[in-house]
Amino acid sequence: MTKNDMVIQIAQETSIEQQKVKQIVQMTLDGIIEILAKEKRYELRNFGVFEVRMRKARKARNPRTGQEVMVPEKAVVTFKAGKIMEEKVEKSNESGASKAEPTKGA
Repeated sequence: MTKNDMVIQIAQETSIEQQKVKQIVQMTLDGIIEILAKEKRYELRNFGVFEVRMRKARKARNPRTGQEVMVPEKAVVTFKAGKIMEEKVEKSNESGASKAEPTKGA
């Protein structure tokens, strides 16, 4: 699903015009980015936690030349899913896995 797909779905479910929904969704995402830039952590209850962490500097290899290079330390955004999200995703994976598995004896 893309952001545009989400906008269309929300607009249909709420009878709000797509342009307004698109604005609201974009403002929400921009707000999360601003909070992460300033406070380094954003928690949405029952959804999850976004957090800015520092990735250590490390040695790597240039895939084209094979030459060893140093990759500098950098800030990365991590996400840890909330309990409700984890449970719902796990439940959907269990039901999806059972449908995908072939039946025995077939």
